[in-house]
Amino acid sequence: MEFMVANRREQLEEFVRQRPGDAFVRYGLAMELMRGGESEAALEQFRLLHEQHPDYAAGFQQAGQLLIALDRREEARAVLERGLAAAGRSGDRHAAGEMQGLLDEIGG
Repeated sequence: MEFMVANRREQLEEFVRQRPGDAFVRYGLAMELMRGGESEAALEQFRLLHEQHPDYAAGFQQAGQLLIALDRREEARAVLERGLAAAGRSGDRHAAGEMQGLLDEIGG
């Protein structure tokens, strides 16, 4: 089992190569990179996700949280505001509420 966990990132990278337009797979890779402490690589995957799937609200929420953790509040505010618009378009009230809460935290 440990072998599979150690290769989770590689598996996700391969899935992204096979299906570059799959939002869920790219989101999974971004989350895995984030968990592994690879913040810049994670942010790049979130950026690609936002470009390809502008209504994927969870990606904006996670990217915003990561930027807040990195103390990059202005970038976080911009991402979260775009995320609120995405959540509105997709009808994702839960993500909208979470992102509004984050914006409120950072004074957005």
